Amino acid sequence: MTREAFISLVEREQEALRGFLLALCCGNRSEADDLAQDALVKAYLSSAGYQDKGRFRSWLFKIAHNTFLNHKASQRTTESIDEARTLTGNTAADSGFEHQSLYLALSTLPPKERSAITLFYLSGYNIKEIAAITETSEDAVKKQLSRGRDQLKERLQL
Repeated sequence: MTREAFISLVEREQEALRGFLLALCCGNRSEADDLAQDALVKAYLSSAGYQDKGRFRSWLFKIAHNTFLNHKASQRTTESIDEARTLTGNTAADSGFEHQSLYLALSTLPPKERSAITLFYLSGYNIKEIAAITETSEDAVKKQLSRGRDQLKERLQL
């Protein structure tokens, strides 16, 4: 893939990538931007291996997802929304942000469940596509979605 072709594809998908990572980062815009930048660098360095099958977004999201998981591997997961609120402080989206409660609840989920929920509900991918992006089985994705939904219901008291 030429540099120009890569730039063209990234320009088309950049907003979706940032939205995906913003949801994974639970509204923390600076963390999402840092991860997006890392993912784009990794994508560019791997672009020679990209097979043009019309699924550049899925390929890019897979790289972004792996970048997110690697980043989160060294961080601990919070158990409650109050603990998440304390930890995020001023780094998350401002308190007037429409989805702040959802982002706080998402931040309490383990990264794999958070990824499945985000890809399915916020990015609109189906289970088969999520399995390809996250490099897991469809059954694993279904379990992650189920566990994630159950934990969100509990934490949001729905």
